[in-house]
Amino acid sequence: MMEDAVSFSSRGLPESSQSRITRKRREKVEIFQEVLRRLRESNDEEANQPDFEDELWAHFTKLPLRYALDVNNERAQDVVMHKNLLKMAHYQNTRPAVEVRLVQIHRISDGNPGDSVHSTFSEKGGAQGTEHHGSMHPPPAFGLSPSTELALEEANKLYVQDGNSAVSGNSLLFRSSYEITISTLDKPKLLTRLTSLFSEIGLNIQEAHAFSTKDGYSLDVFVVDSWGNEETDQLRSVLLKEISNMESALNQVLLSPKKEMVKVGINFTANYVDIPSNGSEAWEIDAALLKYEYKIATGSTGDLYKGSFQNQEVAIKVLKAECLNELVQKDFAQEVYILRKVRHKNVVQFIGACTKPPLLCIMTEFMSGGSLYDFLHKTKGFFKLPSVLKVAIDVSKGMSYLHQNNIIHRDLKTANLLMDENQLVKVADFGVARVQVQSGVMTAETGTYRWMAPEVIGHRPYDRKADVFSFGIVLWELLTGKLPYEYLTPLQAAVAVVQKGLRPTLPTHTHPMLVELLERCWQQDPCLRPEFSEILEILQYMTKKIIEEEKSSKRRSL
Repeated sequence: MMEDAVSFSSRGLPESSQSRITRKRREKVEIFQEVLRRLRESNDEEANQPDFEDELWAHFTKLPLRYALDVNNERAQDVVMHKNLLKMAHYQNTRPAVEVRLVQIHRISDGNPGDSVHSTFSEKGGAQGTEHHGSMHPPPAFGLSPSTELALEEANKLYVQDGNSAVSGNSLLFRSSYEITISTLDKPKLLTRLTSLFSEIGLNIQEAHAFSTKDGYSLDVFVVDSWGNEETDQLRSVLLKEISNMESALNQVLLSPKKEMVKVGINFTANYVDIPSNGSEAWEIDAALLKYEYKIATGSTGDLYKGSFQNQEVAIKVLKAECLNELVQKDFAQEVYILRKVRHKNVVQFIGACTKPPLLCIMTEFMSGGSLYDFLHKTKGFFKLPSVLKVAIDVSKGMSYLHQNNIIHRDLKTANLLMDENQLVKVADFGVARVQVQSGVMTAETGTYRWMAPEVIGHRPYDRKADVFSFGIVLWELLTGKLPYEYLTPLQAAVAVVQKGLRPTLPTHTHPMLVELLERCWQQDPCLRPEFSEILEILQYMTKKIIEEEKSSKRRSL
C-alpha cells in the first residue's frame, strides 16, 4: 500500500546507528542458525536435503531484516512454511499462495502488570506445563505488537476481576484466532485490497505483518477473528475465491475509466489524456522547454525532480513509462483536474502539465524548504509552540479552502506539507485527492496508514472529516517531532487504531487547549470532529492568548 516506509543507508549515520545496524545483522545470522538447528534436531525431512541450508539462508536474505527479528524462531516450521509459500507464489506467478491455520493468543499473568506475553506451546504445538481447556493450537508466527499486548493485559484484568478465573495464582487468558499467510506478486495497493477483502467477508484483523522480498513478491501474515467456525480449509477456499474475484475486478478497472472521470470529461486514448479545459488558460507544457536538475524523490509510479521552466524553478513529477496503465493515468488526470481548480497561498501552485504519453508529468512551484517530514525526521528539526501554531494555521487555511471547494485530500501527512524559503507551509500532492461526490461520502481506502482515519482503514463510508483526523496526527507530530506509532509497523498501527482505539500519547506538559483540540480531531466518530474553519479559529485564538501570556510574563519579571 501506499506505505510510508523511509529508505536509508548506513553511510553517514552516527557511529551508534552503524553499530546498531551491525548488531541487528549479527542477530539475523544467529536467528537463521537457531531455526536451522531446531529443524535438524526435529529430523525435519526437508531440512536434511543437501541444498536446504542455502535455500533457508536465501529466504532470510530476500526478506527485510525486520522479518528475522520479528519471527518466532521457536516455531522453525513456520519459517519453512513462509519459504515454501514464496516459492509457490513464484511458480504460480499470477495466483497467490495461501495458508490458513488456527492459532492461540493468550497471556499468563500473576497480577504483575509488567508481565510479558508468554507462549506455552512446544515446537510441535503441544502444551507445556500449564493445562487448560482449549489450549490446542500453536501461537502465531510473529510476536504481538505492544498495542495488542496492552489490550490483552487489560482484558485479562477484567477477566480476573469478574471472577472468571479458576485459579488463585497465575491466570491464563486465551483466544482462538486464525493466522492467514498470503504470498503473491507484490503490487501497488496490495495491502489495501487485501484488508478491504477481509472486511467484506467479516474478518477482523487483530495483528498484521507485511514484508516485500527483493525479487518482487510479498509475504503478508494476518491474525484475524470473527470467522464463524473452525474450518480452516473452508476459510482458505473462500479467500482464494475472493482474491481471484478481486484480481478480476482490478483488471476491469484497468480496462475502463472510472465513471466519475467520464462525468467530468476526462477521457483516455492511446496517445494522450484528454482533460477538459474552460478555454481561459493554457497549461499544456512543451516538454522540450523543461530542464531537469536533480531527482528529489522516487515512488512506485513516478519520480520527482527539481528543474526549471522558462527561468522559473519548478518541481516536476514524472510518471514512469512502465507504470502507465489506465488506473495510473486516471489518478494523473484527476490530480491535474484538481490542481487547475485551486488557487490559494497555502496550496502548492500548479504551473502546467504534459499529457501526451509516454511523458506524463506535472509542474508545480518549487518549495525550497522541503517537506515537514524531512525537517522533523531527517534533519531532526524542532518547532517551538509558537512555530507549531503558525504551521498548523497555514495547513488549516489550505485545508479549509480545499474543503470549501468540495475537495478531500485523502493523504494529509507531513510528507505532503511543503515549506518555502520563508517557512510558509503549503498543502501538496493531490495524487489521491478527490472531488467529494454528491452523497457526501466515499468508500475507497487510500492515504497512508500512520495518518489514516479509522473509517478509511475500516473501508467504511467517509467524508472530509477523514482529513481532520489526519490533521490531528500531523499536529501531534509537529508538537513531538516523533513518527506516529514509531514502535509499530504502518499496518500494525492501522489495526490498532481501528480495533483498539489507539492514539498517539500526548506529552505531559501539552497546552490544555491543544490537548482538547487534538482529542476532538481524532475522535472515532467523524461527526464529533471539528471543521477546519473552526480549527483555524481555535489556533488563531491560541496564538493570541499565548502572545498575551508571554507579554504578561515579561512585565512581571521586570
